Amino acid sequence: MAHIVIMGAGIGGMPAAYEMRATLPAEHRITVVSAVDYFQFTPSNPWVAVGWRDRESITLPIAPLLAKKGIAFIAKAVTTIDAAANRLTLKDGETLDYDYLVITTGPKLFFDEVPGSGPHGGHTHSVCTVDHALGFFKDYEEFLKNPGPVVIGAMPFASCFGPAYEFAFILDTDLRRRKIRNKVPITFVTSEPYIGHLGLGGVGDSKGMLESELRAHDMKWITNAKTTKVEAGKMFVTQLDDHGAVFKEHEVPFKMSMMLPAFKGVDAVAAVPNLCNPRGFVLIDEYQRSKAYKNIFSAGVCVAIPPVEATPVPTGAPKTGYMIETMISAIVHNIADELNGSTASTKGTWNAICLADFGDTGAAFVALPQIPPRNVNWFKKGKWVHLAKIAFEKYFMRKMKNGTSEPIYEKYVLKALGIVRLIR
Repeated sequence: MAHIVIMGAGIGGMPAAYEMRATLPAEHRITVVSAVDYFQFTPSNPWVAVGWRDRESITLPIAPLLAKKGIAFIAKAVTTIDAAANRLTLKDGETLDYDYLVITTGPKLFFDEVPGSGPHGGHTHSVCTVDHALGFFKDYEEFLKNPGPVVIGAMPFASCFGPAYEFAFILDTDLRRRKIRNKVPITFVTSEPYIGHLGLGGVGDSKGMLESELRAHDMKWITNAKTTKVEAGKMFVTQLDDHGAVFKEHEVPFKMSMMLPAFKGVDAVAAVPNLCNPRGFVLIDEYQRSKAYKNIFSAGVCVAIPPVEATPVPTGAPKTGYMIETMISAIVHNIADELNGSTASTKGTWNAICLADFGDTGAAFVALPQIPPRNVNWFKKGKWVHLAKIAFEKYFMRKMKNGTSEPIYEKYVLKALGIVRLIR
């Protein structure tokens, strides 16, 4: 009998637990460990930040959901991983032994990278967690009484740019509906070398299309933006040229700001010798297995994927839902194979598929594979994307409630985009 421990209970961890339970014989134990006792559907956080969703609509209590499937759950943070002894130490000193460890923690939101940033004593907001999004909405309700300039974007070392674009357009839509958009100048400040880079070197005509959208919605932008510090009501940005030399210094005023922070690996994971790269992301082989510890696997934002290309201001590569889904399935099949006496043989994909909501319309992109040159390089816009994002949210929440492990992207999203035939 093996004990599989899954660290993290988010978009990767919960499906991993369900799929693991559905695949492995009942004699194998599965335990999920999470610092919080609820699942949150992170892609909906931009809606929460403007009051289009509340906490209850995008969160679920974890313990009863896992209990129905015979999966143990511990709502405590992991403080130490002793990879040599196959043991976790939890926040209160409790220890937990494992035969296999699956790391799906997501990132550490490293606001300290830029002094004065972040919602915890800083001057910028985030939509990376439901609590951060609710914090924005609380201040937003006051902001609406006396509106002013807004800055939205992504800090250096951010590795997921889609939510920044989503939030800019969602906020624009909400302000237009309230008929006060004319009172709110919006500036998009991003570490990307150009609009629509997305950490992917662009996808299709993402540059032209997103630049056009920003112009159409009266938003200014600063790219190659190295945000150096934030003070109350003012963001200090050094704009670099394509060669990394200083092009212009900016002091951007704001009354509210949402900036995606730099990502790093969580402390307990980053501290394990030889497990991670210098920024704390797990180094894995093609089977999602640690290169240093053969019984540790990892998936999602916490894994080390090299940037698509070098950029003047550091940017990371995003890990989208389809990529995470295939990583999880690969881990489940590889652990199952090992328990059956076989060797790991299933590989995840680095394909990128994303639905980005723009409030009343949206954009979808497909990059197969993620790193150019690509077999599919596709980017389209339309109201159907907004509707598809809503449908995806409802489906995924139902999937978490029911404890099903079917892969959603291959079955629904790819077929909906009409490209399955192009990649088979």
